[in-house]
Amino acid sequence: MNQPKNRTSQIGFDDFRRLASDDSLSKYERIGFPDEYRQGFESHIFADIVGKLDNLQLREQNVLDIGPGCSDLPGMLIGLCEKNGHSLTLVDSEEMLQQLDDRPFITKVAARYPDCPGLIDGLRETANVILCYSVLQYIVLEAPFFRFLDDSLSLLAPGGQMLIGDIPNVSRRKRFFSSETGVRFHKEFMRTDDDPVVSFNQIEHDQIDDSIVFSILGRARSAGFDAYVLPQGRALPMANRREDILIQRP
Repeated sequence: MNQPKNRTSQIGFDDFRRLASDDSLSKYERIGFPDEYRQGFESHIFADIVGKLDNLQLREQNVLDIGPGCSDLPGMLIGLCEKNGHSLTLVDSEEMLQQLDDRPFITKVAARYPDCPGLIDGLRETANVILCYSVLQYIVLEAPFFRFLDDSLSLLAPGGQMLIGDIPNVSRRKRFFSSETGVRFHKEFMRTDDDPVVSFNQIEHDQIDDSIVFSILGRARSAGFDAYVLPQGRALPMANRREDILIQRP
């Protein structure tokens, strides 16, 4: 089996605006993934998200989803918010948001987060849940990174939770593919006898690595928040090379 081809790698906000309306793409390709990495997995992904953001199980919470995209995941979140009486704010391009349902409890903000001062000012210290899933890699490339983090933390209410999920950490990927398990995974997945090529101690341009992950933890903690790196559930398609960050306001 050849590695699935990602038709939407190394692209940004404006590219996703175009892809959202491209009928030649699947709903997974529109958000940056080959079908093989999302189809049949999103119920497991959502269960993993809800297990970490347990405020979603409460009643009448203020929920913010940064970059929901247009696959099945935002639909699952919409359903849970409706069931539990939450208010839900979705921030993405107009083209992506048009793919999602309109409901009375949903507010759609067409913007490139965090370039939406009205939203930031309006939600300050009121968000009980913030979800930013499979988006950090694009924010790192296009947005003032610490402004994204600082603005997001300023939105959390006491007891509020933020999940920065599905982080493609190149350092973790290297550790995995340097292990016996990773070498075996590579050979089986790629149907090859060749070992994966792994290079340590070099600059990885435009990639998230341990230094960025640790800087998020350090900045959040120094601002008075609790912050943790969490593994993904084993049922998730890239759990062996991606990870999540959970931030909580005490």
